[in-house]
Amino acid sequence: MEHRQVQGNVFNIQRYSLHDGPGIRTVVFLKGCPLRCKWCSNPESWVTASEMYYDASKCISTEACGFCLSACQSRAIAKDYDSGKVKIDRRNCARGCLDCAAVCPSRAIDVYGKVMSVEEVLKIADQDSIFYQRSGGGLTLSGGEVTAQIEFAEELLARAKRRRIHTAIETCGYTSWNQLARLLPHLDMIHYDLKSLNEQAHLRFTGVTPYLIKENLKRLSQSFERSKMVVRTPVIPGFNDSAEAITELAEFVASLGGIRHELLKYHRYGSVKYDFLGRTYGLGQKELTEEFFAVLTGIVAQYH
Repeated sequence: MEHRQVQGNVFNIQRYSLHDGPGIRTVVFLKGCPLRCKWCSNPESWVTASEMYYDASKCISTEACGFCLSACQSRAIAKDYDSGKVKIDRRNCARGCLDCAAVCPSRAIDVYGKVMSVEEVLKIADQDSIFYQRSGGGLTLSGGEVTAQIEFAEELLARAKRRRIHTAIETCGYTSWNQLARLLPHLDMIHYDLKSLNEQAHLRFTGVTPYLIKENLKRLSQSFERSKMVVRTPVIPGFNDSAEAITELAEFVASLGGIRHELLKYHRYGSVKYDFLGRTYGLGQKELTEEFFAVLTGIVAQYH
C-alpha cells in the first residue's frame, strides 16, 4: 500500500520516556505553538519553521575557526572582541538560510527542527516496539502544539494505530474543534493542558484567553472516553500558585466527570534555550516549595 509522503518539522524525539503516557514511550516533539507561555520549557517549539540557535559555550573562537563569519551573507554574525567568539544580530539574520549552522564544526551554531517524513518517524518508533509490547507503551506526540501540524500529526497517528501502537497526544487545547476531532479516531489517550480559568491572568502569561481551551475540553469530555484523558496543570509562581486558582480548576475538571487531574511542579529546565534563541525568559527565579505544592496537590485529590 502506498502512503502519502506527509512531512513535518520535528525538534526532538525522546525515546524510553516514562512520563508521557503508560509504559515506555517514544515522544515526538513537533514545532509550532499558538501560545507564548512565560515559563515555556520548549521555546524552540514556538514557530513551525526550523530555527538557528547559538550556544556560545561551544564556540571555539573566531581565531581558530570563523567559518560562520564567511558563510553569513546577511552580515548578522560578527566578532565579539570581548570574548573572542562571535555574536549574532538577529535583526539582520535571514533566519531561513541556516548557512552558518551548516559550516559550524563545533555545533555552537545549530538548528532546532528537522523536516521528517511520517515513515522516518515510524522507523524510529519501530525500534522501540519490543518495549511497547512488554510495558504497554507507545507513541506520544507533543510540542509545541500537535494540531499546528495537523496533516502530519493525523497521518502519523493513523499509521501508528494501523501498526497497533498505542497512541497519545499532549495538547494545549487552543485550536479549532475540527482540528482536534480529526485526531480522535487515531488516539488511545489525551493529555490536556489546563492552566487557569482566570481570563486576565491567562492572557497575560500565555498570550491567549482560556475560553477556547475550556470549551474544547468540555467537548472532548463528551466525545472521548474520559478514563483515557488526563488534565494537567503546571503550577506557576505568580500565575496560578494559589489555593483559590487550583480549587477553581479542580472543581471545573471534576464537573466533567471521570477525568484524572494532575498538577505539574514548575521548573526552569528550558530557560537556557532562551539565550540560545536570543530571547528573554519571561519568569523570575521564584520556585515553589515542596510543602506548598503538596498542599495544592491535596486540593486536587479532594475532588477525585
